[in-house]
Amino acid sequence: MPIHTIDELQPGMVLADDLKAADGRLLLPRGLTLEQRHIELLKRLGVKEASARTVCEPEAEEAEAIADYVRDFFLYCNPDRPVVLELFRIALDRTAAAVCGGWELPDTSERRATNVEHLDDLFLKGMGGPEDCVNRESELESFPDIYFRIREVLESESGNADRVAQVVSTDVGLSAKLLKLVNSPFYGFPSRIDSISRAVALVGGNELSTLALGISTINYFKNIPKELVDMRSFWRHSISCGIFARVLAAKQQGLQPERFFIGGLLHDVGRLIMFKMLPYACTEAMLFARENSIPLVEAEKTVIGFCHTDVSELLLKQWQFPESLSEMINHHHDPMTRPNALEPAVLHVADNMANAVEVAEGGMYVVPGFKDGAWELLGLPPEYLREAVEQYEDQVDQIMDAFF
Repeated sequence: MPIHTIDELQPGMVLADDLKAADGRLLLPRGLTLEQRHIELLKRLGVKEASARTVCEPEAEEAEAIADYVRDFFLYCNPDRPVVLELFRIALDRTAAAVCGGWELPDTSERRATNVEHLDDLFLKGMGGPEDCVNRESELESFPDIYFRIREVLESESGNADRVAQVVSTDVGLSAKLLKLVNSPFYGFPSRIDSISRAVALVGGNELSTLALGISTINYFKNIPKELVDMRSFWRHSISCGIFARVLAAKQQGLQPERFFIGGLLHDVGRLIMFKMLPYACTEAMLFARENSIPLVEAEKTVIGFCHTDVSELLLKQWQFPESLSEMINHHHDPMTRPNALEPAVLHVADNMANAVEVAEGGMYVVPGFKDGAWELLGLPPEYLREAVEQYEDQVDQIMDAFF
């Protein structure tokens, strides 16, 4: 949320964070709608700045158009569930705020990725499957080995922070991105971290190797047809899912949040292989999803005959990903079918949240909806979603900058 000087504060603004005195005493709570008397009080107390947001009320006709626009993204969700209703309200509030800030509701009849006639699919529907996509991909290139070198050090008896740092430092690009990430709000360390060895010591070798895995994977996918998808938007969705997964995992006992960030970052990795091998069929699936207001994963099954998690299951096995990480990625659309349902359920909820916040950013696809029992497994009240979205807003732009 933006920081305003005391002179910039206006009645009607809402405090985005608790406002505290230098000694830690609470002056005004987060969520308070400021009145002139509050602003005068803060001036008398010598407060110089505060984190606050402007709330605006669209005209009735515009408000109805906003509600119709947002409602279209929730057609696949059960509106009787409290968690769905809360997520809808969040998407509605964010969209209204964006419109008040000058954003125009997009024309949802527009379609992306229509000029792909010159691209060839590896096979036609019914004449191949996920294994053909993965086998063809593995024949062309091998996965960057930096992650496996880090893991080799960690699994050795002499593995320590210094040795992990030495391996990471051999990749200049990876080192720079990791340092940006650990100095971002993602971690919120009080002082700047300027060396990989210190980053490993503070974050941990296992956690850092997991982050290195995610960054290396992003670097691997460079040849996706630009006519098919805007890769920056693709990775923003993936990073958003990762942020939400990390925030949700932090509320659970015994879960390592960094693993869930990378799970979110890579939850659609199978889709990237499909983009490369089946560009024309993927275009048809995307159009089918938009025209029929169904989740893209359902459109993939209908149009192509299988979906991106069918591909990622084979791909991640071939790349020797950690089994638990692969499990949450491969089953984030059907978490309740798994023996350990909590981990894929976290990713499942995070994916829904990432889709919901994108409604106010011109999202392309409907919110997939929550599988029965997935949200309840997390043991969180629906109201927590707003707190999670606030954490997301504080982090997403700087994390995007760290990765790109």
